[in-house]
Amino acid sequence: MTLQQKTSIMLPSLEEELQRQIRRIDGIASQPFYEMLTYHMGWNGEQTVGSGAGKRIRPLLMLLVVEASGGQWLRAISAAAAIEIVHNFSLVHDDIEDDSPTRRGRVTVWKKFGVPMAVNVGDALFAIANQALLDSAAHYPAGTVLRAAVSLDHACIELTRGQYLDMSYENGRHISEDDYWPMVDGKTAALLSASAEIGAILGGADDEALHYYSDFARHLGMAFQVRDDILGIWGDESATGKSAASDLTEGKNSLPILYGIGRNGAFARRWSASPITAHETSAVAQLLKDEGAFDYSVEQAEKLTELAMASLRAANPQGDAGDALAELARKLLNRKS
Repeated sequence: MTLQQKTSIMLPSLEEELQRQIRRIDGIASQPFYEMLTYHMGWNGEQTVGSGAGKRIRPLLMLLVVEASGGQWLRAISAAAAIEIVHNFSLVHDDIEDDSPTRRGRVTVWKKFGVPMAVNVGDALFAIANQALLDSAAHYPAGTVLRAAVSLDHACIELTRGQYLDMSYENGRHISEDDYWPMVDGKTAALLSASAEIGAILGGADDEALHYYSDFARHLGMAFQVRDDILGIWGDESATGKSAASDLTEGKNSLPILYGIGRNGAFARRWSASPITAHETSAVAQLLKDEGAFDYSVEQAEKLTELAMASLRAANPQGDAGDALAELARKLLNRKS
């Protein structure tokens, strides 16, 4: 069974469970608040189909690991919903902290409803996620659920740590590549790693396989972020849906940019002089490429990809789900948008 076939079976059940969990906040007096949550989840308002709801990568990864470890994925559906809801909680708060007006081509919750309401939406999502995970006690021993909860809570701490580093670096012009990796580990890799780890826990994997699954997803997340950094400067605008070289104009501390700064060449001098303007992005992107940033970033992404796939092989995933996991990883690591 292919990844597409697995997705077509798993995602409808996940979406149903997500909606069930979010309905915890529904009520006559709180109906407008409930609609704020469902708006963020992509279920109402503009673009309610497709990009508005996100790709559900993390819970899909978790469910595949459950099955590849010998478990029954449907029994883990509440835990998968918890992971996706945590991800969405982090997005609501990130959008506020980053002053981002759009997300997935839609107006963000804070921009549409105001910052105080958006903070409350994020808080509600976080609380619902914890309750969703506890629902797993209907299918697993308390000790197993506790172990999964510890993993998810640790990931949440890492998310806040990564976001702190990201925000603290925003006004810094002397950030090095050594500062980049801990940030990426927290913001991107931690929740993916927890998704695989929780899948292994609920699937009944032994400690060695659990370790390999966790490493697989962590390296996958870091490679995914480096690929995103590459696309943020040299991506195809028609594929990414955003302006090429936008990371340059936004002054992001992405891997290619940090590499260029570290070279102390023409790019570093231009970067330190003043913000990059939209009309010069092509020239600056080419300058960065000429100094080796593109090739270096591709090399790092490939190294991380090799580490991820080696860990996945060592985990020895079984059956159709194991094949689908490898396919999912390849799809994420070879994306063009």
